[in-house]
Amino acid sequence: MTRPDPQRIFSAIDATWPPARHIHRHPWHLREGKGGGQRVSAATAVSSVIVTDIAEAETEMRAIGQVPLFMIRQGESDLDALLEARGYQIVDPVTIYLCAAHELAKDLAPASAIPSWPPLAIQCELWSNAGIGLARIAVMDRVATPKIALLGRSRDAPAGVCFVALDGDVAMLHALEVTPETRKSGVATRILNGAANWALSKGAGWMTVNVTSANAPANALYRKLGMRPVAGYHYRRAPEATT
Repeated sequence: MTRPDPQRIFSAIDATWPPARHIHRHPWHLREGKGGGQRVSAATAVSSVIVTDIAEAETEMRAIGQVPLFMIRQGESDLDALLEARGYQIVDPVTIYLCAAHELAKDLAPASAIPSWPPLAIQCELWSNAGIGLARIAVMDRVATPKIALLGRSRDAPAGVCFVALDGDVAMLHALEVTPETRKSGVATRILNGAANWALSKGAGWMTVNVTSANAPANALYRKLGMRPVAGYHYRRAPEATT
C-alpha cells in the first residue's frame, strides 16, 4: 500500500471538499467558494508565478466577489514572499495528518458513531451550532464520491458530528465538531474510529484530516491516535480583508 504524498493529498482535498467552480487561468487554479470557506475559495499556483500573474489572479477573484486569497503549500516560498511584499497577511496555518485506516479502526458499541447520508437534521443542527452553516453543507453536497455524515453519541444523546468522503484509497475527514459539554469524553475518538471503519469498508487504506495549527486540542488528539503530520499549508489574504 503506497503512502500518499502531499500532491496526492491535496488532490483529495479538492475531491472531498470541492469548490462551487474551478477556474483554470495559467498559472493558477482559482476556486469559486460561494461562501463555503477559505479552502474552497483560495487560489493555488500550478507553476512558477511572477508579480503580474498575482495581479491577474486578484482581478479574477474580485470579479466573482471574493477577496483575493492564496493557499501556500510547502515549497512555495517564492510565491509566499511575493504576496508578503504586496501586504498579504498569513491566515490559518494548517497541518495535514495521515495514518493507515486500519490503525484507527476499532470495534464500537452500537449507535456510538452512526453513519448517514444525507445528514440528519440533528447533524445539521450540531454543525450550525458550531458555525458550519448551509454554505458548507453545500460543499458536502457537491462531493461526487462516496461520503457519509457520522453522528457521535454520548449517554444516548447526540454529541458530535463529522463528514467523511473518499478519493480513491484516501478517506478525508472534515467538519469534526463535538458539543462543548461532551468534550474529553471520547466522543471525537469514537467518531474517528467510526470514520476509519467506514473507510475500510469502502476499500480506502488511508485516513487524513486537516486542522489549523491554532487548534491545540485537535492537534493533540490526532497525534495521540497515531496520526502523523505529513504536509501543511497556510493562506495569504489580501490586506483589504483585514481593514
